[in-house]
Amino acid sequence: MKKIKALWQVFLKNDDGWTFMETLIVIAIILILTTSVGFIAVGSLEKSRGAAARAQIESFATALEAYYIDCGNYPSQEQGLKVLRKRPEESPACDRWGGPYLYKDPPKDPWGYEYEYTSPASDGSPYGIRSFGADGMEGGEGKNEDIKSWE
Repeated sequence: MKKIKALWQVFLKNDDGWTFMETLIVIAIILILTTSVGFIAVGSLEKSRGAAARAQIESFATALEAYYIDCGNYPSQEQGLKVLRKRPEESPACDRWGGPYLYKDPPKDPWGYEYEYTSPASDGSPYGIRSFGADGMEGGEGKNEDIKSWE
């Protein structure tokens, strides 16, 4: 017991605490680590938003194909994606509508903008669905790149 007490006293004699400079260095290291983790997280968030938009567009495409099987045509541009949730009232009407084809109303894209539905699509396919990316405008690169069903 005396040995432990003697070791403890030696330890206490040599421990004067941290200096102000040592404290600042530790805080600086913590801030650098936190900032680098933050930048990595933001980059991952943008990638996941793009993946979510692609998944939602695929979900709409699946629902549109089921709508086509029941009705014999794709919704008009005026009808839009809302007919996947509620029976169309405007022309072309669908007597064999078997929906709803989506569990919820069509959501906005991961950046908070409405998806654009066109019928026919610019590439000649029967329909097109597009998210304009983070900037909400046509074109762009990186996080602002458009995500399209026809590409």
